Amino acid sequence: MIEKTSYDSPEYDVFKSNVKKLTGLDLNSYKNQIHRRVHMLMQRWNISNYDVFFKTFKENDQKLREFLDYLTINVSEFFRNPNKWTELQDVILPRLIQSRGKKQLKLWSAGSATGEEPYSLAILSMEAKLAPQTPVLASDIDQGAIALAKRGHYLKRQLINIPKELVGRYFTTSDGGETYIVNSEVKSRVSFQRLNLIEDTFGDDFDLILCRNVVIYFCADTKTALYHKFFKALRPGGYLLVGSTEQIFDYRKIGFESAGAFLYQKPA
Repeated sequence: MIEKTSYDSPEYDVFKSNVKKLTGLDLNSYKNQIHRRVHMLMQRWNISNYDVFFKTFKENDQKLREFLDYLTINVSEFFRNPNKWTELQDVILPRLIQSRGKKQLKLWSAGSATGEEPYSLAILSMEAKLAPQTPVLASDIDQGAIALAKRGHYLKRQLINIPKELVGRYFTTSDGGETYIVNSEVKSRVSFQRLNLIEDTFGDDFDLILCRNVVIYFCADTKTALYHKFFKALRPGGYLLVGSTEQIFDYRKIGFESAGAFLYQKPA
């Protein structure tokens, strides 16, 4: 059993440093929940030594994938929380198109995991007949998740929220209908990039940023710093949509205006 006090041990500090060098994840930026998940996985693997634990997933890609998936929250469905996607389609995108006076918007899925969210955003952009010259930016710290996202293969259950006509329009099937493959036109609308939200610099002039179910384990200071970076990355009038458990309580101090539940706007 790993004791809670080991969070502050020199051995754990070395482990965190090694994880950052290997994956880019800075565990110091997270609340204690993420540390508990580290120790829960160690117990699952029947490992009590940090060096052995690190060596186990450093030398085994499948174990590394399991480690990263266990620590991070990857979106597992297309159009997760459908009511928010309806709001984006029926209200936010038309409003942005009208305010910009053109059908070319800059969209970003920050923390794109295995691709369900950016592909959902790409489908919305195609339904709204946005110009294809500026693909949806999809960024994640996990190179393995990006590789899976680029492949674009998903299980039938992951498409449960997509209307049948859109499934037929934007996916093909294999394995007797159990696997759904994002078509090439949708894929061409997404540009994947490895990016560390905490440490890396962002682009600018985004019209819409989605960062959902990503910062749930971040400590308060890290969240605030990240939301300031998002604010700076948005165009005036642009929107930030966060997850349904990630309300920004100090959004006014950052400069945002509330535009709805879990939706914030940079003043025009």
